[in-house]
Amino acid sequence: MNQTEAELENFRKRWQEEVSKKKQTTSSTTQRSSNFDSALPAAGPSSSKRTATQPPNATYRPADHGWEDIEPRSYHDLDERETGRRLDGEETEAPREPQSALEHYEKAVEKETQGSLGDSVNLYRKAFRLDHKVHETYKNKHFPHVPKPQNSNPSNAPVTVPSTAHHSLYGLSASMSDLLAEFSQLSIQGEPPPTDLSQPPPCPLSEIPEELLIDILLHTALVDLASFARLAQVCKRLAYLVLTEDRIWKRIVTGHEYGFAAMRYRFGCTIKGKPLGDDGEDGYVLGSSSSDDPMSTPATISIPLTPAYPTYRHLFRQRPRIRFNGCYISTVNYARPGASSPTHITWNSPVLIVTYYRYLRFFRDGSVISLLTTAEPADVVHHLQKDAVHKEYYAPGLPGVCMKDALSGRWRLSGPDPAFVVGDVEAEQEGDLHVETEGVVPKYTYRMQFVFGSAGRGARNNKLNWKGYWSYNKLTDDWAEFGLKNDRAFYWSRVKSYGTGL
Repeated sequence: MNQTEAELENFRKRWQEEVSKKKQTTSSTTQRSSNFDSALPAAGPSSSKRTATQPPNATYRPADHGWEDIEPRSYHDLDERETGRRLDGEETEAPREPQSALEHYEKAVEKETQGSLGDSVNLYRKAFRLDHKVHETYKNKHFPHVPKPQNSNPSNAPVTVPSTAHHSLYGLSASMSDLLAEFSQLSIQGEPPPTDLSQPPPCPLSEIPEELLIDILLHTALVDLASFARLAQVCKRLAYLVLTEDRIWKRIVTGHEYGFAAMRYRFGCTIKGKPLGDDGEDGYVLGSSSSDDPMSTPATISIPLTPAYPTYRHLFRQRPRIRFNGCYISTVNYARPGASSPTHITWNSPVLIVTYYRYLRFFRDGSVISLLTTAEPADVVHHLQKDAVHKEYYAPGLPGVCMKDALSGRWRLSGPDPAFVVGDVEAEQEGDLHVETEGVVPKYTYRMQFVFGSAGRGARNNKLNWKGYWSYNKLTDDWAEFGLKNDRAFYWSRVKSYGTGL
Protein backbone atom coordinates (compact mmCIF):
# COMPACT_ATOMS: atom_id res chain seq x y z
CA MET A 1 0.00 0.00 0.00
CA ASN A 2 2.82 2.41 0.77
CA GLN A 3 4.43 1.74 -2.62
CA THR A 4 1.14 2.37 -4.46
CA GLU A 5 0.54 5.66 -2.66
CA ALA A 6 4.06 6.76 -3.48
CA GLU A 7 3.50 6.12 -7.21
CA LEU A 8 0.23 8.06 -7.14
CA GLU A 9 1.89 10.95 -5.45
CA ASN A 10 4.64 11.07 -8.10
CA PHE A 11 1.98 11.04 -10.88
CA ARG A 12 0.15 13.97 -9.26
CA LYS A 13 3.33 16.02 -9.11
CA ARG A 14 4.22 15.40 -12.73
CA TRP A 15 0.68 16.30 -13.82
CA GLN A 16 0.74 19.56 -11.83
CA GLU A 17 4.08 20.48 -13.39
CA GLU A 18 2.72 19.96 -16.93
CA VAL A 19 -0.40 22.08 -16.22
CA SER A 20 1.71 24.90 -14.80
CA LYS A 21 4.02 24.86 -17.85
CA LYS A 22 0.99 25.12 -20.20
CA LYS A 23 -0.39 28.09 -18.24
CA GLN A 24 2.93 29.88 -18.44
CA THR A 25 3.13 29.31 -22.24
CA THR A 26 -0.40 30.66 -22.77
CA SER A 27 0.21 33.79 -20.72
CA SER A 28 3.46 34.56 -22.57
CA THR A 29 1.72 34.22 -25.95
CA THR A 30 -1.05 36.59 -24.87
CA GLN A 31 1.51 39.12 -23.68
CA ARG A 32 3.34 39.08 -27.02
CA SER A 33 0.06 39.58 -28.91
CA SER A 34 -0.88 42.62 -26.82
CA ASN A 35 2.58 44.11 -27.31
CA PHE A 36 2.34 43.54 -31.08
CA ASP A 37 -1.09 45.24 -31.32
CA SER A 38 0.15 48.25 -29.36
CA ALA A 39 3.10 48.61 -31.77
CA LEU A 40 0.71 49.04 -34.78
CA PRO A 41 -0.04 52.57 -36.09
CA ALA A 42 -3.14 54.29 -34.91
CA ALA A 43 -6.22 53.58 -37.05
CA GLY A 44 -8.11 56.40 -38.74
CA PRO A 45 -11.84 57.07 -38.72
CA SER A 46 -12.49 54.72 -41.62
CA SER A 47 -10.71 51.84 -39.88
CA SER A 48 -12.59 52.38 -36.64
CA LYS A 49 -15.78 52.39 -38.57
CA ARG A 50 -14.78 49.22 -40.29
CA THR A 51 -13.87 47.58 -36.95
CA ALA A 52 -17.24 48.45 -35.48
CA THR A 53 -19.03 46.59 -38.22
CA GLN A 54 -17.05 43.37 -37.71
CA PRO A 55 -18.72 40.51 -35.84
CA PRO A 56 -17.75 40.00 -32.16
CA ASN A 57 -15.78 36.79 -32.75
CA ALA A 58 -13.75 38.16 -35.67
CA THR A 59 -10.01 38.78 -35.11
CA TYR A 60 -8.13 41.47 -37.01
CA ARG A 61 -5.27 39.84 -38.87
CA PRO A 62 -3.47 42.13 -41.32
CA ALA A 63 -2.14 40.35 -44.40
CA ASP A 64 1.18 42.25 -44.43
CA HIS A 65 2.57 40.96 -41.10
CA GLY A 66 2.91 37.26 -41.73
CA TRP A 67 -0.39 35.92 -40.39
CA GLU A 68 -1.09 34.22 -43.70
CA ASP A 69 1.93 31.98 -43.11
CA ILE A 70 0.57 30.72 -39.79
CA GLU A 71 -3.12 30.24 -40.60
CA PRO A 72 -5.03 30.97 -43.85
CA ARG A 73 -7.42 33.85 -43.82
CA SER A 74 -11.05 32.84 -43.23
CA TYR A 75 -14.22 34.87 -43.41
CA HIS A 76 -17.36 33.94 -41.54
CA ASP A 77 -20.95 35.12 -41.52
CA LEU A 78 -20.64 36.90 -44.88
CA ASP A 79 -23.79 37.08 -46.95
CA GLU A 80 -23.22 36.17 -50.60
CA ARG A 81 -25.93 38.55 -51.69
CA GLU A 82 -24.33 41.53 -49.91
CA THR A 83 -23.49 43.98 -52.64
CA GLY A 84 -22.41 47.01 -50.63
CA ARG A 85 -19.11 45.55 -49.30
CA ARG A 86 -16.38 43.49 -50.91
CA LEU A 87 -14.08 41.02 -49.17
CA ASP A 88 -11.11 43.38 -49.35
CA GLY A 89 -13.01 45.99 -47.35
CA GLU A 90 -13.62 48.47 -50.18
CA GLU A 91 -17.03 49.96 -50.72
CA THR A 92 -18.88 49.06 -53.96
CA GLU A 93 -21.98 50.44 -55.57
CA ALA A 94 -25.28 48.52 -55.27
CA PRO A 95 -26.69 47.07 -58.55
CA ARG A 96 -28.91 49.46 -60.41
CA GLU A 97 -32.57 48.55 -60.48
CA PRO A 98 -34.07 47.94 -63.98
CA GLN A 99 -35.84 50.96 -65.36
CA SER A 100 -36.95 50.27 -68.95
CA ALA A 101 -39.13 47.43 -70.22
CA LEU A 102 -36.16 45.76 -71.91
CA GLU A 103 -34.12 45.81 -68.67
CA HIS A 104 -37.03 44.25 -66.77
CA TYR A 105 -37.32 41.58 -69.47
CA GLU A 106 -33.59 40.81 -69.39
CA LYS A 107 -33.65 40.59 -65.60
CA ALA A 108 -36.65 38.26 -65.81
CA VAL A 109 -34.78 35.98 -68.21
CA GLU A 110 -31.81 35.94 -65.85
CA LYS A 111 -34.02 35.06 -62.88
CA GLU A 112 -35.72 32.33 -64.88
CA THR A 113 -32.40 30.71 -65.78
CA GLN A 114 -31.44 30.79 -62.06
CA GLY A 115 -34.66 29.03 -61.09
CA SER A 116 -36.37 32.00 -59.40
CA LEU A 117 -39.68 31.58 -61.20
CA GLY A 118 -41.65 33.84 -58.87
CA ASP A 119 -39.29 36.79 -59.36
CA SER A 120 -39.14 36.19 -63.10
CA VAL A 121 -42.95 36.24 -63.41
CA ASN A 122 -43.16 39.57 -61.57
CA LEU A 123 -40.46 41.06 -63.79
CA TYR A 124 -42.16 39.76 -66.92
CA ARG A 125 -45.39 41.44 -65.86
CA LYS A 126 -43.66 44.76 -65.25
CA ALA A 127 -41.90 44.53 -68.62
CA PHE A 128 -45.12 43.91 -70.55
CA ARG A 129 -46.91 46.67 -68.69
CA LEU A 130 -44.27 49.11 -69.87
CA ASP A 131 -44.16 47.76 -73.45
CA HIS A 132 -46.42 45.02 -74.83
CA LYS A 133 -43.89 44.34 -77.63
CA VAL A 134 -40.86 44.04 -75.39
CA HIS A 135 -40.31 40.37 -76.39
CA GLU A 136 -39.75 41.48 -80.00
CA THR A 137 -37.24 44.09 -78.85
CA TYR A 138 -35.44 41.46 -76.78
CA LYS A 139 -35.37 39.06 -79.72
CA ASN A 140 -34.02 41.70 -82.11
CA LYS A 141 -31.29 42.66 -79.64
CA HIS A 142 -30.04 39.23 -78.60
CA PHE A 143 -31.10 37.10 -81.57
CA PRO A 144 -30.96 39.31 -84.66
CA HIS A 145 -32.36 37.70 -87.78
CA VAL A 146 -30.03 37.83 -90.76
CA PRO A 147 -31.94 37.05 -93.97
CA LYS A 148 -30.31 34.34 -95.99
CA PRO A 149 -30.39 34.44 -99.76
CA GLN A 150 -32.93 32.07 -101.24
CA ASN A 151 -31.87 30.97 -104.67
CA SER A 152 -34.60 29.98 -107.06
CA ASN A 153 -33.88 27.72 -110.00
CA PRO A 154 -31.61 29.67 -112.37
CA SER A 155 -32.26 29.08 -116.03
CA ASN A 156 -28.57 28.68 -116.83
CA ALA A 157 -27.90 25.92 -114.27
CA PRO A 158 -28.04 22.31 -115.49
CA VAL A 159 -30.80 20.29 -113.85
CA THR A 160 -28.71 17.14 -113.62
CA VAL A 161 -26.22 18.72 -111.21
CA PRO A 162 -27.63 18.58 -107.67
CA SER A 163 -26.84 21.75 -105.78
CA THR A 164 -28.57 24.26 -103.59
CA ALA A 165 -29.33 26.36 -106.68
CA HIS A 166 -32.08 23.89 -107.61
CA HIS A 167 -33.64 23.98 -104.16
CA SER A 168 -36.41 26.49 -103.54
CA LEU A 169 -37.68 27.52 -100.12
CA TYR A 170 -40.37 29.83 -101.48
CA GLY A 171 -43.72 29.70 -99.73
CA LEU A 172 -42.34 28.42 -96.42
CA SER A 173 -42.39 30.35 -93.18
CA ALA A 174 -39.28 32.19 -92.03
CA SER A 175 -38.61 29.70 -89.24
CA MET A 176 -39.04 26.74 -91.58
CA SER A 177 -36.79 28.32 -94.21
CA ASP A 178 -34.04 28.93 -91.65
CA LEU A 179 -34.38 25.38 -90.38
CA LEU A 180 -34.14 23.87 -93.86
CA ALA A 181 -31.19 26.12 -94.70
CA GLU A 182 -29.36 24.54 -91.76
CA PHE A 183 -30.28 21.07 -93.04
CA SER A 184 -28.72 21.82 -96.45
CA GLN A 185 -25.19 21.34 -95.10
CA LEU A 186 -25.94 18.09 -93.30
CA SER A 187 -25.45 14.54 -94.54
CA ILE A 188 -27.23 11.29 -93.86
CA GLN A 189 -26.04 9.81 -90.60
CA GLY A 190 -26.12 6.12 -89.79
CA GLU A 191 -27.55 4.55 -86.68
CA PRO A 192 -25.33 4.98 -83.59
CA PRO A 193 -23.66 1.86 -82.13
CA PRO A 194 -25.70 0.02 -79.49
CA THR A 195 -22.84 0.22 -76.96
CA ASP A 196 -19.64 2.23 -76.55
CA LEU A 197 -17.46 -0.72 -77.54
CA SER A 198 -19.60 -1.85 -80.50
CA GLN A 199 -19.09 -1.01 -84.14
CA PRO A 200 -21.75 1.25 -85.69
CA PRO A 201 -24.14 -0.65 -87.97
CA PRO A 202 -23.65 -0.10 -91.71
CA CYS A 203 -25.67 2.61 -93.49
CA PRO A 204 -25.43 2.10 -97.28
CA LEU A 205 -27.79 5.03 -97.95
CA SER A 206 -25.28 7.50 -96.51
CA GLU A 207 -22.62 6.36 -99.02
CA ILE A 208 -24.77 6.88 -102.13
CA PRO A 209 -23.88 9.95 -104.23
CA GLU A 210 -26.50 12.65 -104.23
CA GLU A 211 -27.19 12.22 -107.96
CA LEU A 212 -28.26 8.62 -107.40
CA LEU A 213 -30.09 9.50 -104.20
CA ILE A 214 -32.27 12.01 -106.05
CA ASP A 215 -33.11 9.37 -108.68
CA ILE A 216 -34.10 6.94 -105.93
CA LEU A 217 -36.37 9.57 -104.38
CA LEU A 218 -37.86 10.33 -107.79
CA HIS A 219 -38.78 6.69 -108.44
CA THR A 220 -40.20 6.43 -104.93
CA ALA A 221 -42.41 9.46 -105.56
CA LEU A 222 -43.75 8.00 -108.83
CA VAL A 223 -44.58 4.66 -107.20
CA ASP A 224 -46.16 6.02 -104.01
CA LEU A 225 -46.31 9.73 -103.35
CA ALA A 226 -47.36 9.26 -99.72
CA SER A 227 -44.25 7.16 -99.01
CA PHE A 228 -42.09 9.83 -100.64
CA ALA A 229 -43.57 12.50 -98.36
CA ARG A 230 -43.01 10.32 -95.27
CA LEU A 231 -39.30 10.09 -96.09
CA ALA A 232 -39.00 13.59 -94.65
CA GLN A 233 -39.42 12.00 -91.20
CA VAL A 234 -36.34 9.78 -91.59
CA CYS A 235 -33.54 12.32 -91.19
CA LYS A 236 -32.78 16.00 -91.70
CA ARG A 237 -31.02 15.55 -95.03
CA LEU A 238 -33.92 13.64 -96.57
CA ALA A 239 -36.34 16.23 -95.17
CA TYR A 240 -34.40 18.94 -96.99
CA LEU A 241 -34.41 17.03 -100.29
CA VAL A 242 -38.10 16.10 -100.08
CA LEU A 243 -39.20 19.68 -99.48
CA THR A 244 -36.84 21.57 -101.78
CA GLU A 245 -35.77 19.35 -104.69
CA ASP A 246 -37.54 20.95 -107.66
CA ARG A 247 -36.45 18.28 -110.09
CA ILE A 248 -38.62 15.71 -108.31
CA TRP A 249 -41.59 18.02 -107.88
CA LYS A 250 -41.48 19.06 -111.52
CA ARG A 251 -41.66 15.42 -112.61
CA ILE A 252 -44.58 14.83 -110.25
CA VAL A 253 -46.46 17.89 -111.52
CA THR A 254 -45.97 17.22 -115.22
CA GLY A 255 -46.41 13.44 -115.04
CA HIS A 256 -49.57 11.41 -115.45
CA GLU A 257 -49.13 9.38 -112.25
CA TYR A 258 -50.31 12.09 -109.85
CA GLY A 259 -49.81 15.31 -111.77
CA PHE A 260 -51.75 17.43 -114.18
CA ALA A 261 -51.08 15.37 -117.29
CA ALA A 262 -53.97 13.17 -116.15
CA MET A 263 -56.35 16.10 -115.57
CA ARG A 264 -59.25 16.62 -118.01
CA TYR A 265 -60.18 20.17 -118.96
CA ARG A 266 -62.54 18.91 -121.69
CA PHE A 267 -64.86 15.92 -121.64
CA GLY A 268 -62.94 12.86 -122.82
CA CYS A 269 -65.79 10.36 -123.11
CA THR A 270 -69.56 10.03 -123.29
CA ILE A 271 -71.83 9.92 -120.26
CA LYS A 272 -71.81 6.13 -120.51
CA GLY A 273 -68.02 6.10 -120.34
CA LYS A 274 -67.40 5.28 -124.02
CA PRO A 275 -64.81 7.17 -126.14
CA LEU A 276 -66.11 10.06 -128.23
CA GLY A 277 -66.33 9.57 -131.98
CA ASP A 278 -67.13 11.53 -135.09
CA ASP A 279 -70.86 10.89 -134.98
CA GLY A 280 -71.52 13.84 -132.67
CA GLU A 281 -72.86 11.75 -129.82
CA ASP A 282 -73.74 13.82 -126.74
CA GLY A 283 -73.17 16.97 -128.76
CA TYR A 284 -69.39 17.08 -128.30
CA VAL A 285 -66.87 15.97 -130.90
CA LEU A 286 -63.10 15.83 -130.30
CA GLY A 287 -62.18 14.37 -133.67
CA SER A 288 -60.72 11.10 -134.80
CA SER A 289 -57.01 12.02 -134.73
CA SER A 290 -54.73 10.07 -132.41
CA SER A 291 -53.68 13.25 -130.62
CA ASP A 292 -57.26 13.75 -129.40
CA ASP A 293 -57.72 10.19 -128.19
CA PRO A 294 -58.46 10.29 -124.46
CA MET A 295 -56.15 7.35 -123.83
CA SER A 296 -53.25 8.91 -125.74
CA THR A 297 -52.51 11.62 -123.17
CA PRO A 298 -48.78 12.43 -123.23
CA ALA A 299 -46.69 11.20 -120.30
CA THR A 300 -45.58 14.72 -119.42
CA ILE A 301 -46.77 18.21 -120.29
CA SER A 302 -45.20 21.61 -120.04
CA ILE A 303 -46.67 23.75 -117.26
CA PRO A 304 -44.94 27.11 -116.81
CA LEU A 305 -44.60 28.60 -113.35
CA THR A 306 -46.66 31.70 -112.63
CA PRO A 307 -46.71 34.25 -109.78
CA ALA A 308 -49.66 32.32 -108.33
CA TYR A 309 -47.62 29.09 -108.39
CA PRO A 310 -43.95 30.11 -108.08
CA THR A 311 -42.55 26.61 -107.41
CA TYR A 312 -43.54 23.13 -108.54
CA ARG A 313 -44.15 21.97 -105.00
CA HIS A 314 -46.43 24.94 -104.42
CA LEU A 315 -48.13 24.27 -107.76
CA PHE A 316 -48.80 20.63 -106.89
CA ARG A 317 -50.24 21.45 -103.47
CA GLN A 318 -52.33 24.49 -104.35
CA ARG A 319 -53.68 23.90 -107.85
CA PRO A 320 -57.00 21.99 -107.95
CA ARG A 321 -56.66 18.40 -109.13
CA ILE A 322 -58.56 15.12 -109.01
CA ARG A 323 -57.16 12.14 -107.11
CA PHE A 324 -57.49 8.67 -108.58
CA ASN A 325 -56.15 6.45 -105.77
CA GLY A 326 -59.31 6.79 -103.68
CA CYS A 327 -62.91 7.94 -103.77
CA TYR A 328 -64.90 10.94 -102.56
CA ILE A 329 -67.55 10.21 -99.92
CA SER A 330 -70.36 12.42 -98.66
CA THR A 331 -72.09 11.36 -95.43
CA VAL A 332 -75.56 12.83 -94.94
CA ASN A 333 -77.42 12.74 -91.62
CA TYR A 334 -80.75 14.40 -91.01
CA ALA A 335 -83.72 13.96 -88.68
CA ARG A 336 -87.34 13.63 -89.69
CA PRO A 337 -90.48 12.95 -87.63
CA GLY A 338 -91.71 9.38 -87.61
CA ALA A 339 -95.27 8.15 -87.96
CA SER A 340 -97.19 7.84 -84.70
CA SER A 341 -99.36 4.82 -83.95
CA PRO A 342 -103.11 5.45 -84.50
CA THR A 343 -104.04 3.10 -81.64
CA HIS A 344 -101.97 4.85 -78.98
CA ILE A 345 -102.38 8.35 -77.68
CA THR A 346 -99.01 9.89 -76.95
CA TRP A 347 -97.81 13.39 -76.20
CA ASN A 348 -94.75 13.06 -78.39
CA SER A 349 -94.02 11.55 -81.81
CA PRO A 350 -90.91 9.50 -82.71
CA VAL A 351 -87.98 11.09 -84.50
CA LEU A 352 -85.96 9.17 -87.10
CA ILE A 353 -82.27 9.78 -87.90
CA VAL A 354 -81.71 9.11 -91.59
CA THR A 355 -78.20 8.37 -92.86
CA TYR A 356 -77.15 7.83 -96.45
CA TYR A 357 -73.96 8.15 -98.48
CA ARG A 358 -72.94 9.56 -101.84
CA TYR A 359 -69.87 8.15 -103.61
CA LEU A 360 -67.84 9.53 -106.50
CA ARG A 361 -64.91 7.67 -108.06
CA PHE A 362 -63.00 9.32 -110.93
CA PHE A 363 -60.95 7.60 -113.65
CA ARG A 364 -58.14 8.89 -115.84
CA ASP A 365 -60.05 8.41 -119.08
CA GLY A 366 -62.57 11.05 -117.99
CA SER A 367 -65.27 8.70 -116.69
CA VAL A 368 -66.80 8.68 -113.23
CA ILE A 369 -69.05 6.45 -111.12
CA SER A 370 -71.76 8.06 -108.97
CA LEU A 371 -73.66 6.12 -106.32
CA LEU A 372 -76.34 7.03 -103.78
CA THR A 373 -76.94 4.34 -101.17
CA THR A 374 -77.41 3.64 -97.48
CA ALA A 375 -74.57 1.08 -97.47
CA GLU A 376 -71.51 2.04 -95.47
CA PRO A 377 -68.13 2.72 -97.13
CA ALA A 378 -66.61 -0.58 -96.00
CA ASP A 379 -69.25 -2.43 -98.06
CA VAL A 380 -69.06 -0.18 -101.12
CA VAL A 381 -65.62 1.21 -101.96
CA HIS A 382 -64.15 -2.12 -103.12
CA HIS A 383 -66.99 -2.55 -105.64
CA LEU A 384 -66.70 0.87 -107.32
CA GLN A 385 -65.45 -0.63 -110.59
CA LYS A 386 -66.51 0.03 -114.15
CA ASP A 387 -67.57 -3.54 -114.82
CA ALA A 388 -69.75 -3.50 -111.70
CA VAL A 389 -72.09 -0.78 -112.95
CA HIS A 390 -74.15 -3.25 -115.01
CA LYS A 391 -77.36 -3.66 -113.07
CA GLU A 392 -78.19 -7.15 -114.37
CA TYR A 393 -74.93 -8.52 -112.97
CA TYR A 394 -76.16 -8.44 -109.38
CA ALA A 395 -78.90 -10.33 -107.60
CA PRO A 396 -80.31 -9.65 -104.13
CA GLY A 397 -78.14 -11.04 -101.36
CA LEU A 398 -74.89 -11.11 -103.33
CA PRO A 399 -71.89 -8.94 -102.36
CA GLY A 400 -71.96 -5.58 -104.06
CA VAL A 401 -75.70 -5.53 -104.54
CA CYS A 402 -75.61 -1.79 -103.79
CA MET A 403 -73.97 -1.24 -107.20
CA LYS A 404 -77.31 -1.85 -108.93
CA ASP A 405 -78.04 1.86 -108.37
CA ALA A 406 -74.64 3.11 -109.58
CA LEU A 407 -74.63 5.64 -112.44
CA SER A 408 -71.97 6.16 -115.10
CA GLY A 409 -70.82 9.62 -116.06
CA ARG A 410 -67.96 11.88 -117.12
CA TRP A 411 -66.02 14.74 -115.55
CA ARG A 412 -63.86 17.73 -116.41
CA LEU A 413 -62.15 20.60 -114.61
CA SER A 414 -62.87 24.24 -115.32
CA GLY A 415 -60.30 26.37 -117.08
CA PRO A 416 -58.50 25.92 -120.40
CA ASP A 417 -56.44 22.82 -121.02
CA PRO A 418 -52.78 23.75 -120.24
CA ALA A 419 -51.56 21.25 -122.84
CA PHE A 420 -53.96 22.05 -125.71
CA VAL A 421 -54.99 25.69 -125.58
CA VAL A 422 -57.25 26.70 -128.45
CA GLY A 423 -58.64 30.09 -129.27
CA ASP A 424 -62.34 29.23 -128.99
CA VAL A 425 -62.12 27.85 -125.46
CA GLU A 426 -64.07 30.11 -123.15
CA ALA A 427 -62.05 31.24 -120.15
CA GLU A 428 -63.36 29.78 -116.90
CA GLN A 429 -62.43 30.32 -113.33
CA GLU A 430 -60.06 27.62 -112.21
CA GLY A 431 -61.16 25.46 -109.33
CA ASP A 432 -64.56 24.11 -110.41
CA LEU A 433 -65.39 20.47 -111.16
CA HIS A 434 -68.17 19.54 -113.60
CA VAL A 435 -69.75 16.07 -113.44
CA GLU A 436 -72.44 14.73 -115.79
CA THR A 437 -74.12 11.38 -115.12
CA GLU A 438 -77.02 9.40 -116.51
CA GLY A 439 -80.32 9.60 -114.65
CA VAL A 440 -82.31 6.98 -112.84
CA VAL A 441 -84.45 6.74 -116.00
CA PRO A 442 -83.11 7.15 -119.55
CA LYS A 443 -84.86 10.45 -120.24
CA TYR A 444 -82.97 12.29 -117.50
CA THR A 445 -79.37 13.47 -117.23
CA TYR A 446 -77.86 14.83 -114.03
CA ARG A 447 -75.29 17.57 -113.78
CA MET A 448 -73.27 18.39 -110.64
CA GLN A 449 -70.85 21.25 -110.09
CA PHE A 450 -68.35 21.44 -107.24
CA VAL A 451 -65.66 23.77 -106.01
CA PHE A 452 -62.47 22.47 -104.43
CA GLY A 453 -61.82 23.01 -100.76
CA SER A 454 -59.43 21.84 -98.05
CA ALA A 455 -60.17 19.92 -94.88
CA GLY A 456 -57.72 18.83 -92.22
CA ARG A 457 -54.39 20.15 -91.06
CA GLY A 458 -51.91 20.50 -93.90
CA ALA A 459 -54.24 18.95 -96.52
CA ARG A 460 -55.08 20.73 -99.77
CA ASN A 461 -57.86 20.21 -102.33
CA ASN A 462 -59.24 17.08 -100.63
CA LYS A 463 -62.80 18.34 -100.36
CA LEU A 464 -65.59 18.94 -102.91
CA ASN A 465 -68.16 21.55 -101.90
CA TRP A 466 -71.50 21.62 -103.66
CA LYS A 467 -72.05 24.49 -106.07
CA GLY A 468 -75.13 23.22 -107.88
CA TYR A 469 -77.13 20.12 -108.80
CA TRP A 470 -79.44 20.03 -111.81
CA SER A 471 -81.57 17.57 -113.77
CA TYR A 472 -82.03 17.76 -117.55
CA ASN A 473 -85.11 16.31 -119.24
CA LYS A 474 -84.21 15.16 -122.77
CA LEU A 475 -87.85 14.93 -123.88
CA THR A 476 -88.98 18.39 -122.82
CA ASP A 477 -85.54 20.06 -123.10
CA ASP A 478 -85.76 21.81 -119.73
CA TRP A 479 -83.66 22.01 -116.56
CA ALA A 480 -84.66 21.55 -112.93
CA GLU A 481 -82.52 22.28 -109.91
CA PHE A 482 -82.30 19.97 -106.90
CA GLY A 483 -82.32 21.38 -103.42
CA LEU A 484 -79.16 20.85 -101.35
CA LYS A 485 -80.69 21.30 -97.92
CA ASN A 486 -79.43 18.05 -96.42
CA ASP A 487 -76.52 17.24 -98.71
CA ARG A 488 -72.99 17.63 -97.40
CA ALA A 489 -69.59 18.06 -98.99
CA PHE A 490 -67.51 15.17 -100.36
CA TYR A 491 -64.27 14.20 -98.61
CA TRP A 492 -61.51 12.24 -100.29
CA SER A 493 -60.53 8.91 -98.79
CA ARG A 494 -57.64 6.79 -99.99
CA VAL A 495 -58.37 3.18 -100.98
CA LYS A 496 -55.23 1.01 -101.17
CA SER A 497 -56.81 -1.54 -103.49
CA TYR A 498 -57.20 1.14 -106.19
CA GLY A 499 -53.40 1.54 -106.52
CA THR A 500 -52.64 4.66 -108.55
CA GLY A 501 -56.11 4.66 -110.10
CA LEU A 502 -55.13 3.43 -113.56
